[in-house]
Amino acid sequence: MWYSPANFFDYEDGSLMSEFFNDLTYVWEALDHLEPFIRRKIKPNVAAIRADGDLTSVAYGLKGDKVYRKVTYELGDPYKGGLKVYHEGQLIEGAALILPGVMLTDDSIEIGDGAVVETGAMIKGPTIIGACSEVRQCAYVRGVVMSMPGAVIGHTTEAKNALLMTGAKAGHFAYLGDSILGREVNLGAGTKLANLKMNDTPYSLKHEGQRFMVERRKFGAIIGDYTETGCNTVTNPGTLLGKYIRALPNSSLAPGYRPGKTFLSK
Repeated sequence: MWYSPANFFDYEDGSLMSEFFNDLTYVWEALDHLEPFIRRKIKPNVAAIRADGDLTSVAYGLKGDKVYRKVTYELGDPYKGGLKVYHEGQLIEGAALILPGVMLTDDSIEIGDGAVVETGAMIKGPTIIGACSEVRQCAYVRGVVMSMPGAVIGHTTEAKNALLMTGAKAGHFAYLGDSILGREVNLGAGTKLANLKMNDTPYSLKHEGQRFMVERRKFGAIIGDYTETGCNTVTNPGTLLGKYIRALPNSSLAPGYRPGKTFLSK
């Protein structure tokens, strides 16, 4: 069915995403499912870093729950193995890197192996930053966020109540509110996933003669695997995009469901 999570996302049985979407009939139910799921799965590992202060003053390496202070590093794409972290001259295989000037506001944060968090980022919990993910300079992660391996929360991007699946990228100046990005989704610079209607009414979703009313105050976008948006795209609250869609630059996408493998401008 068009409203099923399987219509938007490919995931292997037994995988973490399979567990997340298990027993959900409607894909938008995942927005309510996200916070309790994160709280069940999170393995917080930043308390020792925060013991030195909420704002990091040196570069830290992090491998599991092992913290290395005053590390040196070579920056590169962490998903392609380009990130190198050294402590006292020794390479720490698979370590995450947290640069000076990162604000970690509470202990309910997990940063996966091989991830990088750049200067100026602020992260609130509960949040899981997946292995080999990036949280780039001045990103604002407002909590209830989960990124899967290789995901990017980019420069001055804001995210709250958001899931980024494997390889999903919001690289530049994006807003992700109450939204889900599928595998290898790419948001062009300036993409905004608006999540609050100006009139306080339910969201009406209809397709093929079916109509569903979604009783949520905030509802951003659900974006299927491999979909891309051009620069400065805006999705209006309650937008659902299927797989392999291309939204042209400067598009303003109306709410509702759009089937996959299409080009969109409005």
